[in-house]
Amino acid sequence: MSDKKNAPKRPNDANHRPPAGANGGNWFSRGWFWIVLAILLVIGSRFLFTTSGDASNLVGLNQLANYVNSGDVRSITVQGDTVYVQLNTGEKLQTRKENDVSLLETLRSFGVSQETFDALPFEAESAPNSSAIFSWLMMLLPMLLVFAFFIFIMRQAGGGGQNRAMQFGRSRARKMEGADRPTVTFADVAGSDEAKQELQEVVEFLKEPQKFAALGARIPKGVLMVGSPGTGKTLLAKAVAGEAGVPFFASSGSEFVEMFVGVGASRVRDLFEQAKKNSPCIIFVDEIDAVGRHRGAGIGGGNDEREQTLNQILVEMDGFDTDTNIVIIAATNRPDILDPALMRPGRFDRKVVVDRPDRRGREAILKVHARGKPLTPDVDLGIIAAQTAGMVGADLENLVNEAAILAARRNKRTIGMSEFIESIERVMAGPARRSRVLDAEDRRVVAYHEAGHAIVMEELEHTEGVGKITIVSRGQALGYVMPLPEEDRNLRSRAEYEDTLAGLLAGRVAEELIFDEPSTSAANDLERVTRLAKAMVTRFGMSDVIGPMQLNPGESNPFMGMEIGEQRSYSEDVARKIDREVRRIVDRAYKRAREVLQRRRAHLVQVAEALLEKEVLDRKEFLHIFEGENAVASNAS
Repeated sequence: MSDKKNAPKRPNDANHRPPAGANGGNWFSRGWFWIVLAILLVIGSRFLFTTSGDASNLVGLNQLANYVNSGDVRSITVQGDTVYVQLNTGEKLQTRKENDVSLLETLRSFGVSQETFDALPFEAESAPNSSAIFSWLMMLLPMLLVFAFFIFIMRQAGGGGQNRAMQFGRSRARKMEGADRPTVTFADVAGSDEAKQELQEVVEFLKEPQKFAALGARIPKGVLMVGSPGTGKTLLAKAVAGEAGVPFFASSGSEFVEMFVGVGASRVRDLFEQAKKNSPCIIFVDEIDAVGRHRGAGIGGGNDEREQTLNQILVEMDGFDTDTNIVIIAATNRPDILDPALMRPGRFDRKVVVDRPDRRGREAILKVHARGKPLTPDVDLGIIAAQTAGMVGADLENLVNEAAILAARRNKRTIGMSEFIESIERVMAGPARRSRVLDAEDRRVVAYHEAGHAIVMEELEHTEGVGKITIVSRGQALGYVMPLPEEDRNLRSRAEYEDTLAGLLAGRVAEELIFDEPSTSAANDLERVTRLAKAMVTRFGMSDVIGPMQLNPGESNPFMGMEIGEQRSYSEDVARKIDREVRRIVDRAYKRAREVLQRRRAHLVQVAEALLEKEVLDRKEFLHIFEGENAVASNAS
C-alpha cells in the first residue's frame, strides 16, 4: 500500500491536472483558441464588408482595350484575377479579368492586337486569389463557429470547471486523501453506535487486511446505509473518510445520470478505473436510489440511461474482476425501491440501519453539537433529550443552533435553559406568531379546545401527561399542548391507542360542550384520528371483527406514485367491515372524551379561563387547577 501511495501520479489523472492558465494547461483553457477565432472573424469581416478598390477607379475590360489601342497606358500589373492599370497621366485604374483566362486573350476579344500588347510594359505578379480566399473563409467560418459552440456546450454540460472539452464521460467523484480528507472522525458521531461499529470494521479491514486474511475472511464489497433523512448517514461516510488511511472517492447517484445515453455508464467505468489504480480505497455514493431503482419499471420500459448506468454498477461491483480491494459505501432513505440485484451478497454485503436515536443517543448528539458553546450551569442536556423524542441528528443540530441564535438575539453571552426550551418549541411547531391577533371569540374557542386536550390527556391512564399548554400561535397552530416527556417507547398496546384517540378528540368535544357546535380548529386532530384508527384495524390487528390480519394495500409501483400504484388486496365486503370498525373505534373514543369532560367540566372552564388570562400554563400551574380544591368544589356544585 505504501508503494502505491509513493508512486508518481499520472499526468493525465483527472484529480491532478494543472490549473487553468498554468504551463501544463492546454491551449484551449489558456484562451488561444478564442484569440485565433477572433482574428479569423476580423479577417472575414474585412473581406465581407470592404470592396476590393475604389469604385470611382473601376473600369471595364472594353474601356481598358480602348486605353491600350490609344497608347494611353503606361504599365499593367496582374495579380491573380485583378488587373492594376496606370495611365500616362498618372491616374490608376483597376479592373478584373476572368479566372483562368490570360489578359492577352481577353484584350484580343476587344480588338487589341498582339503587337500592341507586346509593346506594353506588362508585369504579372504571383499574388493570392482574393476571391478564392474570400470563398474559403466564408466556408470555413461557419464550421469554426459550430465547432466552438459545440465545445462550449460540452464544457458547460461537463461542469465542475473541466479544462478539457471531452470530459463528458469522466467521473465527477471527488478524490479525498491527505490534506483533502474530511476532518470528521468517529468521535464526532453519536447516537448510532451499531452503525459506527460496522463502519469501523470496514476501515480496520482496509488498514489491516492481513489480520482478516489470516482467518480466511474476505473484505466486504459494499455497505448500504439505510435510514430516515437526517439520521447521519452522510456524516458517517465523512467519518469513514476521516478515519481511513486510504483514498476516498465521494460521489452522488444523480451525478451519473445525464440526458445523453451512455454517459452514466462511462462515468461509472471511469470511477472504478480510478479506484482500481488507487486501491485499496473507498467509494461513497450518496442517494444511490437516484440510479439504483428497480429495473424494468415505468412506462418507458427498461432500456434507458438510468438502467444502463445501474447495469454498469452491477458489473463493476461483482464482475469478472473481483480481486480489487475496493469498498463501496452507499446511502439511501428508500431501500424499498432499490433493484434486488444491487442488494444481494457479493455486491452490498452489509446493510447498516442508521435509526432514529433513543434518549441516550439524543443526549450524546446534543453533547457533540454543544461542544465549544458557552452554556449556563442550569442547562441539563438530559432533560432536553427527554423532551425531543423522535428527533434525528439534523433536528438536534438545528435545535442547538436555534438556541444559540436566540441567546445572541437577547444579547446574552451564554446559552441558557430557557433558550433551549424555546428552541424545542420553534423546531416542533415553528416560531411564535404573537403578531397574529385573534378576536375575543376565537381566543375563547382556542382556549377551551386546548384545555379539553389537556384535561383528557391528564385524566386517562395510558396517555402522556401535560407538560405545557399555550394559546400563543406557532406556525400553523393557533395553540397546542406539549406532552410530558417520557421514556422512548417501541411498542404500543390497544389501550394506549384508544386513550390517544380520546385525547385527540377532546378538543372538538370541549367546543361542543361549551359552544354547542364545533369549529374548524379540529381539522388536524380529525386527520390524525382517522389515520390512527384505520392503522389499528388494517395494520396492527386491533379489531375483534377483522381479527389478527394485516390488510394494507397490496404491492404498489413506486414509479407511479404512492397512491396511483396501490392495488387493494381485499374485497369490497372486507372494505365495508374496515369502514365500520374504524367508525366504531372513533365513536367509542369520542364518547370516552365526552364522559371525562362532562365529569371535569369545572376544571375545563378554569383551565380555559387561566389560559385566556396568562396565554401559557406550565405543568405546575395546570396541576394546581386540575387537582385544586376550587376546581373540586366547583365541580361538586
